[in-house]
Amino acid sequence: MKLILKNSESAANRRLNITKKEIPCLDSSWHYHAQYELLYISQSNGIRFVGDNVSQFFPGDLVLVGPYLPHLWRNDVSFYKEDNTNKVKTIILKFTKDFIGEGTFNNPEFTEINHMLEQSKYGLYFGKSMSQKVHSDLVSILDLSPAAQSIKLLDILCKLSLTEDVKVLSSSDMRQYTTESSQRIDDVIKYVSDNYAGNISLNDVAEIACMTTNSFCRFFKKITNKSFTQFLNEVRVRNASRLLAQEELPISEVCDVVGYKSITNFNRQFKQIMGTTPKAYRLAI
Repeated sequence: MKLILKNSESAANRRLNITKKEIPCLDSSWHYHAQYELLYISQSNGIRFVGDNVSQFFPGDLVLVGPYLPHLWRNDVSFYKEDNTNKVKTIILKFTKDFIGEGTFNNPEFTEINHMLEQSKYGLYFGKSMSQKVHSDLVSILDLSPAAQSIKLLDILCKLSLTEDVKVLSSSDMRQYTTESSQRIDDVIKYVSDNYAGNISLNDVAEIACMTTNSFCRFFKKITNKSFTQFLNEVRVRNASRLLAQEELPISEVCDVVGYKSITNFNRQFKQIMGTTPKAYRLAI
C-alpha cells in the first residue's frame, strides 16, 4: 500500500472523464491525481479521508477534491469480507480546469466557479440539500454526448459554486507533489482503518512504518497535520457516530466496539470531536 499518483487520462487524453461504478468496496489506496474530482456516493457508507480531515460518509455524499490533494474513501469493514453482499455505487467526474477551454474560468463571469475550484485544494463537502439538487444532473450526465457532458458539468459547477451548503474539509493545504515516504503513511492509514477497534499502540504503527516512535511521531505530524493519537481518536469517534446512528447498541457497547476501554475517555473524545456527547448525538438523530 502506498500513496499513489494516479494518471486518470485515457488514451484519447480526454479532459473530462465520467464513470459510474458498482463494486463490492471502494479503492483502498490513499491517492491523489492531477485532475479535479467530483465524487458522488449513491450507495455506500464508511469513513473518508481528505487531506487532514476524517469524516463519515453516507449515501448522497458529494465532495469536490482538488488536484494533488490526497484522499481515500474507506468502507465500513463489513464491505471487505468475503461474504459481503453490499454494493458500492458511485458516480465520479474527473476533469481538468481547461475542460472547456484554456483560461475560461479566469474570465470575470466565472468568478464564483474559479473561487470554488481554488478552494477545492482543501476538499469541499456539499450538504444534503445541494446533493439532492444536483442528483438528477449527475445521473443524467452519464448518457450524454461528450459535448453535452461538458456543458452539463459546467452547469453543475455553476450550481455548486453558488450554494452556501458547503463545508471546507482539510484545515490546511495538504497537496502532494511527490510520493517520497508515502508508502509508510498509507500502510498506517490502512492498518488503523482495519484495526481501530483493537488495542493500537504507538509502537505498533511505528513498526509498520519502519521507524522509531519519536521519528514516526514527527513524520506523521508533518504529513497529516495532526498527532497520531488525534488521528486514531477521530477514526474511532467517526465510526462510533455511525454506530450510534445506524445501530441500537447501548452507548457502553459502542464505546467498546470502537476500541475505547474507558467510557469516560470515550465521552470526552466524542464531545471534543463531534461537539456533543454520544447520548445527545443519538437523541438528535
